[in-house]
Amino acid sequence: MAKVLLVGAGPGAADLLTLRAARAIGEADVLLADALVTDEVLALAKPTARVLRVGKRAGMKSAAQEFIHRAMARYARRGLTVARVKGGDPFVFGRGGEEVDYLRALGIEVEVIHGLTAGVAVAGAAGIPVTHRAHCFGVTMVTGHTEDGAEPDWAALAKCGTTLVIYMGLGALPHIAERLAAGGLSRATPAAVIAHGTLPTQRQVVGTLADIAERARAAALPAPALIVIGDVAAYADSQFATSSPEFASRAA
Repeated sequence: MAKVLLVGAGPGAADLLTLRAARAIGEADVLLADALVTDEVLALAKPTARVLRVGKRAGMKSAAQEFIHRAMARYARRGLTVARVKGGDPFVFGRGGEEVDYLRALGIEVEVIHGLTAGVAVAGAAGIPVTHRAHCFGVTMVTGHTEDGAEPDWAALAKCGTTLVIYMGLGALPHIAERLAAGGLSRATPAAVIAHGTLPTQRQVVGTLADIAERARAAALPAPALIVIGDVAAYADSQFATSSPEFASRAA
């Protein structure tokens, strides 16, 4: 029976893969890998495996979702073991639900192998606990970028009392910060931006809602990067910080 493994590769570092994910990658005949899946992770594939890079990056030419759908189905119907490998978790801003719908509609079995999502793991790698009883009621994860130009209700999020973890929002960070402030979130609220989280090249800046966009711009942090806004962002470890030593020491 045709089958596709929908594999979450976690936030980047290969040693943060689950055992099941590592086994699936090693057994696959064909791997369709997103842009955020590192070479270190793909090195776990067997030598005879075919690896197709089908990642999507903002502003760059990338594989259409329809192409990815058809490729998964085509290889699975040939009787090959297909692993669709995604950064983070397939069901957290990873289009995993769309791919499951497509494959199951064709009668193709899908096994979902979950991975650590960046919203928790990357923040944690920066020293930030996304929940803390002394500081917030919970955590809200949102995307700062959508295909149709829609965006979250920032005014509502400004009042929600939770840590805000924003995926794919670096390019829109000045706008996001302004909308949150206009919605009533204090401009003094701690904020952090983390790029290349969990990898040796990890970098981050720490600031406040008032200045985090400028700090990220000045540090030339690369996309994609994770944004954390809320009191817990002040826990960010200064080990990776590219912001001023004075601020890093206050925020640690």
